[in-house]
Amino acid sequence: MSNEASPGTGTATSPAGSAGEGGGAQGIASFIDHTLLKPEASEAEILKVCAEAAEYKFKSVCVNPVWVKTVKTALKGTGVLTCSVVGFPLGATPPDVKAFEARGAVLDGADEVDMVIDIAAARASDKGALVDDIKAVAEAVHQGEAILKVIIETALLSDDQKVLACEAAVEAGADFVKTSTGFNGSGATVEDVALMRRTVGPDLGVKASGGVRSLEDAQAMIAAGATRIGASSGIAIVKGEQGSSGY
Repeated sequence: MSNEASPGTGTATSPAGSAGEGGGAQGIASFIDHTLLKPEASEAEILKVCAEAAEYKFKSVCVNPVWVKTVKTALKGTGVLTCSVVGFPLGATPPDVKAFEARGAVLDGADEVDMVIDIAAARASDKGALVDDIKAVAEAVHQGEAILKVIIETALLSDDQKVLACEAAVEAGADFVKTSTGFNGSGATVEDVALMRRTVGPDLGVKASGGVRSLEDAQAMIAAGATRIGASSGIAIVKGEQGSSGY
């Protein structure tokens, strides 16, 4: 499935250039997946995140699958996309289970799905298993005309393993690669984003997530090749303040 040619989705060159040059709240906001993935999140907290996303014109709201219907309804007419996660946060479920979960999220209204890869397969350099894992989910997501982002969990991989995981995502037909869940070790780094961009080339999206808490952080990730930012500190980012959240 081809990526959309709008800020934060699509090829790296145009969106990254516009945000890097503008550097202000409006440019950065369109890159941000406003995120609430805490397992204890309440409906009131989810609705608050949706209202914030509509106000600041973030790209999407990213939530656990149980909240997809709620978010889709809350965001109707706002132009903000609904994003959910699959195999989250461990990635340690079989491909057919991830595909089933992804299909359900899309049926519930998810425009985008962020899946966690089989991290053990990446650490074992088993590219075939990674391709099978990602491809199963990609097919399920694309059948529903949604976008697939592939979380490789950079904190748990060597550089060679990161490259292998990105190559598998390309081969399997993913639309994005993504750095981190925010639940395992450190989050995104400029070095990892640059490595991922070099590996996937100009046509796949790269999402930096985990630890992006300020406008300066976001700008650095975009300059390195990110076309999307996953953060729960989105409001602080667009206001030029320092966020305190771990994601």
